[in-house]
Amino acid sequence: MKTLKILVFVVPVIFLYSCVSSKKYKALDSSFKTAQINEKNCGELLRNVQSLNNELTNQLKTQQEKADYLNKNNTQIIGALQDMSVLTSKQAESVKQSLQNLSQKDAYIMNLQSAIARKDSLNMILVMNLKSSLANINDDDINIKVEKGVVYVDISDKLLFNSGKYEVTKQAHEVLGKVATVLNAHPEIDFMVEGHTDNVPIHTPYFEDNWDLSVKRATSIVRILETKYHINPSRMTASGHSEFLPVASNKTKEGKALNRRTRIIILPQLDQFFKLMLKK
Repeated sequence: MKTLKILVFVVPVIFLYSCVSSKKYKALDSSFKTAQINEKNCGELLRNVQSLNNELTNQLKTQQEKADYLNKNNTQIIGALQDMSVLTSKQAESVKQSLQNLSQKDAYIMNLQSAIARKDSLNMILVMNLKSSLANINDDDINIKVEKGVVYVDISDKLLFNSGKYEVTKQAHEVLGKVATVLNAHPEIDFMVEGHTDNVPIHTPYFEDNWDLSVKRATSIVRILETKYHINPSRMTASGHSEFLPVASNKTKEGKALNRRTRIIILPQLDQFFKLMLKK
């Protein structure tokens, strides 16, 4: 009888310990997988940046060699023509000035191409940082892409809001916190927060229509980024597009889900770009 009592006591304890260990194991396994993803993303980022840097360096070196070669040949040609009395001194000086102007234009184009390449590399770093930070979020709920030099971050509304509401949910703070960490690490950029809806009409005491809903959702996000994550408000703009910039057809349930989104548009400031362009 005593042995039976001991077994009755021990078995639940063993079972409880097993459950706790299982939970701890799953948590550790999840953390380990996240760390592996982050390590992979960081490695990919470093390789891409190094590759782009090497390519840019080689391009600049090649262009400089071409410019040096042309300048040297131009000087020799002008000298030879003068020696043959084909050109007068005045004509030679005019040709020389024209060639110098062309050389300056070539240098300007080279600087412009270099600035664009550096801007593209900054965008790539920004995208990789965002993807690394949001690696544990479902890929179907967040889409990060670059189009025409602009970084877009689309976040599904189901991660941020309840249906027909503009108050940000508790789970949304995890997502916004990770995005804010990356944005705070790049204080030189401004961004716009856009609200988008599907085409299902809405009219409540709180919302006149989808225009109203999309704008209020955007301003909700901006307020949180400012008050909780301390992003300078001068860097942010809030706007709403209602149903009028869909990314999918509103004729299907899946399409409507894609259209209900918040979009963060990130673009380096123009003065920062021109500084890159003028930097030698």
